[in-house]
Amino acid sequence: MTALIPAVAFQELFSRVFVFERYGELLDLLSTSIWAGAVLGLIGGFAGTFVMMRDHSFAVHGIAEMSFAGAALFLLVGYDVVTGSLVGSIVAALLIGALGVRRSESNSVIGALMPFGLGLGILFLSLYQGRSANKFSLLTGQIVSVDASQLTEMILGAVIVIAVLLAVWRPLTFASLDPEVARAKGVPMGLLSMIFMVVLGIAVALSVQVVGALLVLSLLVTPSAAAQQITASPLKVLIFSVIFAEISIVGGIMLALAGTLPISPYVTSISFAIYLVCRVIGRYKRRHSASGRALPAV
Repeated sequence: MTALIPAVAFQELFSRVFVFERYGELLDLLSTSIWAGAVLGLIGGFAGTFVMMRDHSFAVHGIAEMSFAGAALFLLVGYDVVTGSLVGSIVAALLIGALGVRRSESNSVIGALMPFGLGLGILFLSLYQGRSANKFSLLTGQIVSVDASQLTEMILGAVIVIAVLLAVWRPLTFASLDPEVARAKGVPMGLLSMIFMVVLGIAVALSVQVVGALLVLSLLVTPSAAAQQITASPLKVLIFSVIFAEISIVGGIMLALAGTLPISPYVTSISFAIYLVCRVIGRYKRRHSASGRALPAV
């Protein structure tokens, strides 16, 4: 009898994580969320490539905390949460870009900004008297919160993010990979940093409404970090980053449709699994490269 208790508990847990009843109906009903996830995969892949190239993983977290604070404030006063998230992200991006041009300075600015943003967000949510589900979704994401108008906003945001990154691709890559030489060559480091931080702020704000403020790193950092494990080419890192981000977010949404949990655990689990696989592949490649064996190029 005692041996059956863990089995029953596991079965109950599995039934919460994966519930495939009416899956086809839900798939059709939430198709907008799936398309939104695909758009976010593009944003995450493009922005994440430069996040890793510029070693700005910490900045993503800092902007996400302020995005959370902005969304919580707008929720409290009864305005659009997505707009609040965007305002918070842009404010954080501008502060980081203006106060922390150099990497050492940006880390200290972000370190001061993160607890401030998180504290403000918790304060605003504590004052909010509405549904607790609205509070929870700001932190962990909400699959059913995306409607047609928000999808249009995401597409517009993706176009802006990708267009700007493509426009500054060469100087931003140069400034990211070799900042000292780029500065000596007259590359406008401060302007590029500000442009990228604003673009990153938009990407974070768009991502927060689906995956949540706490776990936005799984979309804007982990896919690109995984891609860097298997290739050193910036272009190939971009391609793999987009692929990994799409698999993580769209796959996470598809699994979340079959369960009762928030979307974040599914997205983060897929994203981390991809990272682990890429780590193994990267280690295998480096080991055989060091031993002088030729491996197929990736």
